Amino acid sequence: MRPTRATVLLTAGLVTLLGVPGASAAETPASLYVSNLPDAHCSDAGSGTQIAPFCTISAAAKVVRPGQTVRIKPGKTYDEAVTIDRSGEPGRPIAFVAEPGTGLGESLVQLNYGRLLTVNGASHVVLRGLFAQGGVQISRSVDVELDRSRVMRGRLDSVLVTDGSADVRITRSRLTGARIEGGSQRTVLGRNMIGGGARPAVAAVDAPGTVITNNSLYGGCGGSLSLGGGSTGSALFNNLLHSEYNGTCADGSNGIAVSASAVSGTRADYNLTTDLPTHPVTPYRWSGTAYKDPAAFAAATGQGAHDILTPSAENVGTMDGSPTIDSGDPTAPGVLPSDLEGDPTADDPRVPNTGRDGGYVDRGAQESQDGLSQVWMNLDQTHAPVGTTVQVQAVSDSRWPTAMSYRVDFGDGTAPVVTRQGNAAHGLAEHVYTSPCDCVVKVTAVNGAGQEVSTEQPAKVTAAGPLTADFTSKPVLPTADDPIGHIAPLTVHIGALDATAAPWPVESMEVDFGDGTSDARDHLLNLQHTYSTPGEYQVKLSLRDSKGARSSVTKTVRADYAPSGYVATEPFRLLDSRTTGRPLRSGAANPVALPVGNWLPGHAFSGGMAAAVLNVTVTGATEDTHLTVWPSGQPRPTTSNVNVRAGGTSSNTVTVPVGADRQMAVQLNAGQAELIVDFVGYYQPGIGQRFSPITPTRLADTRAAGGAVAGGQTRTVKVAGVGGIPADATAVALNLTSTGTTANTHVIAYPDPAKRPTTSNLNPEPGKDKSNQAIVPVGPNGTVTLYNNAGSIHLVLDAVGYYGKDGKALFTPAVPKRLADTRTTGKLAPGATTTVAGLPAGALGAVLNVTATETTAPGFLTVYGTTRTDASSLNTLPGLTVPNHVTTPVASGRVNVFNSWGGSNHVITDLLGYFTQG
Repeated sequence: MRPTRATVLLTAGLVTLLGVPGASAAETPASLYVSNLPDAHCSDAGSGTQIAPFCTISAAAKVVRPGQTVRIKPGKTYDEAVTIDRSGEPGRPIAFVAEPGTGLGESLVQLNYGRLLTVNGASHVVLRGLFAQGGVQISRSVDVELDRSRVMRGRLDSVLVTDGSADVRITRSRLTGARIEGGSQRTVLGRNMIGGGARPAVAAVDAPGTVITNNSLYGGCGGSLSLGGGSTGSALFNNLLHSEYNGTCADGSNGIAVSASAVSGTRADYNLTTDLPTHPVTPYRWSGTAYKDPAAFAAATGQGAHDILTPSAENVGTMDGSPTIDSGDPTAPGVLPSDLEGDPTADDPRVPNTGRDGGYVDRGAQESQDGLSQVWMNLDQTHAPVGTTVQVQAVSDSRWPTAMSYRVDFGDGTAPVVTRQGNAAHGLAEHVYTSPCDCVVKVTAVNGAGQEVSTEQPAKVTAAGPLTADFTSKPVLPTADDPIGHIAPLTVHIGALDATAAPWPVESMEVDFGDGTSDARDHLLNLQHTYSTPGEYQVKLSLRDSKGARSSVTKTVRADYAPSGYVATEPFRLLDSRTTGRPLRSGAANPVALPVGNWLPGHAFSGGMAAAVLNVTVTGATEDTHLTVWPSGQPRPTTSNVNVRAGGTSSNTVTVPVGADRQMAVQLNAGQAELIVDFVGYYQPGIGQRFSPITPTRLADTRAAGGAVAGGQTRTVKVAGVGGIPADATAVALNLTSTGTTANTHVIAYPDPAKRPTTSNLNPEPGKDKSNQAIVPVGPNGTVTLYNNAGSIHLVLDAVGYYGKDGKALFTPAVPKRLADTRTTGKLAPGATTTVAGLPAGALGAVLNVTATETTAPGFLTVYGTTRTDASSLNTLPGLTVPNHVTTPVASGRVNVFNSWGGSNHVITDLLGYFTQG
């Protein structure tokens, strides 16, 4: 092989073949824009800017100035005949180019059928990326370039150069015939694909100095290439000539035909003609004489000494074995550095270079290419300590592997290694890293034509030393209120990947989570684990690396509920066993699962909730009993949430953490009953509102104002902007008490008076004062609405706290836990107060389930932190066990329970969660 020969161009004007030249930025006018797309907002009366383009090419052609480029938007056919009669200047042509494409293989600007593109009396013009379906005519013009375009005009010549035009260049385009005539001089056709149909592919008549180099010509009657008249001093080199003659032409078909008047100074060599049995041709007709093959032609004329005549077209082109490959004259006039497709001139190392002086260029419009498109690499050590020798091998899909080289950048700032592997399609390089890094090794394959493809692979370089297992742990918390995604409470991240010192790859990893479960993997990675109950666990990480070294570590991991904000939702009914025909039955084998963390149609709440707030009602009990609600997957606690007498109805608000399976468990202690569960809201880390507890404050008492609420009627109560609750509070925690009830009924507390839900908050009965706590979103004008279903009733409303932007505390759910039970210490006497301890020292408030039992006379209990008011937390009745959900301020980890003067009570206090400054 010989090195690439320098390309020799025919005239100085060819310097514009590879681009649109221009002067300095200060001298170059701004581009003009043309677009007829519907959203272009174009106008031919405008200035042709990018945001207000011309609608037609003709409008731009009328105003374009030297050095300007007209950028034409493809996409919709331009139905116009275009005439270009303005000129550029030497080195500052006027250019019409497709935008953003630049020619074949990309978007072409289409001119409609029958619409001629004319360059008339102009100079220094560039046309690129056009699809001229009505043909191109260049008349009386100088220094015109038509590049990377497609021109067709039925069976006629699609490009006509005439009327004394000079230095016209037609390059890298697809044409249906070209004709040069009328004294036009120095026309160059290079790297084109031209089909002549019933006419010669290229005909030059009275066109001296015509250069036809590296074209693929498909000739019809009259031949592939014809020079006549005074077309002297022409050059015909490196062309591929195919005949499409089908036997109907009067004079047959010629490959190259040069008349006697055009022979003077005309040269021809390195052309290839196909003479097919089905399409016979006369390969040469020179000065009126026909020659049957290159040998006879060369002997008689001294031309075509390196021509080829082949009887088949099947193996002629860019395929392997084609005689066109690397057999042309790289010094021929008009040779271009890139082909019809824009690919560079390339040397096939498998083929001897038989071009002039041992050089290479393919014959015809297309250049055979390597086909390089991908490279693969193998890094023998993707994870190794400092000082290890790392080897890289690379393989490409090159068709010409002997010309391949590989550049390996090891990613640590050292100079890339360049390697060439002779006749093998792979490269090999070695490297020793001197410091730890997370490096990226990049291999770039380069072929003989300078084409490059790359691939990358990470390389972890570690510090030398022993394998040392270690991990970090932290809670995994949800980051959004995604109804589909689920991050269960008590999920812990075990970060082994970054904490472990592993000089060599870990091939075995086992984690004992300390709760009876484990996980084994074949590599080192971080894990997530969800515990079923909060607590401390001994987690053991055991590792083995690729060298057989072993290491383990045991650490204490804490799984706990995270402080959370409250999200108030529109209340909806989650379960009503009266409609399902499946009443709740007692017994350890009969817990009911409540899917509170799953997506429900029409109720898209978060799958990352930590705790749910429910209103739970038990009715139709067959015997005195109580109900317990707790996180699914955990042992049933000894606490209770709802107490009900046989045949009675009782309800209570319940705040309980969600289990790892997004559910809560519900179990009846004895007998059978119907269960009704309403969803009120939920707590979740990272979202929702903070809570501010307040000293219980009475907001409404119908005994003092307004009178009883009749059945089917509502009462609106102002709750925000009063009683220490700010006007922008989003929800309030209220203690709702009924008295003077005349019929069995239910009461609903809700925000929007126009949207009463089908849920309930309180189930009053005649002769019984009842209480229940409700968390209610604030409605219009800072109000909530109370609805009574039947009879008449008096209602008392006490606020115990609010949720809002200025809230102070976040809620930490707790597995229900008993804090105090006076049945072990003695009854709480009338007028007496008991103190309940066991709350975190930093708690600002607590959520409790408080139950009064064995009551001797009607009365009430008030739960408070420091200051007691007249507001009640629950109402007590003789012979009844009465629970209530209580939210209260906390003082120094304690709350106080005051018993009214009615009678003595046993008081049971269960913890559901607490509020801390967040």
